[in-house]
Amino acid sequence: MTKEKRNIKELIEKEAPNLNNILEPEDVSVFKEMTEELRDTWTKKQMFRTETEMSFSVLNDAKYPTKAAKYWQCVREQNVFLENLMTLSFDFRRTEVKIKRLQEKLDKEENELKKELLQIDIDEKVYGKASMQLVARDRMREIKLWSKFKKQFDDGSFDTKNVNTHQLNSYHLTMKNKAETLTQGSSQPEVFNVLGQLQSIERIKKEHGQIETTKKPVLPGLTSKG
Repeated sequence: MTKEKRNIKELIEKEAPNLNNILEPEDVSVFKEMTEELRDTWTKKQMFRTETEMSFSVLNDAKYPTKAAKYWQCVREQNVFLENLMTLSFDFRRTEVKIKRLQEKLDKEENELKKELLQIDIDEKVYGKASMQLVARDRMREIKLWSKFKKQFDDGSFDTKNVNTHQLNSYHLTMKNKAETLTQGSSQPEVFNVLGQLQSIERIKKEHGQIETTKKPVLPGLTSKG
């Protein structure tokens, strides 16, 4: 995919005269002068998360406290973008066929008004194709970044074949982090859910000989743990 495929400058210039229908003449003139800037804005606008946002927002230490937990979340995120990219590819192919069909109708149509409507449909779908290409580029960017993160976290210390292997330890740390945030203002369902899951995880780990019992937080405070 080349940058030219995602370049909507020609589309903007083509549509500019029609903006006279909805804008004041002076605004249309300004719009025309801003064509290159608007193309640049459209091309570089943020669509999905940046690498920084992925690092601190998605893979935050409280929710994903281990390298294994972070690695497997990267797997989930990457897969979502893969599936969306494949779906987008099918939509793009379908749109190309629709444009061809519209062009065939336009070539055969003799009624001028119907020809105008067909041309509008074609222009709209061409713009839609450009948008799909832009989305595809950014989805691929995230796919590559999730791959980078996976390599970063995969230090050989955990199982990268079976997601279940790490979960008991990772979820235990996650629930301990959640328990640390409970206060007197926490709702009863929230306290019940957090402490219930924490207790269950510790019971399972104890059954597997993996646990030193954690002292349960008690109101007021709900912050102390063994």
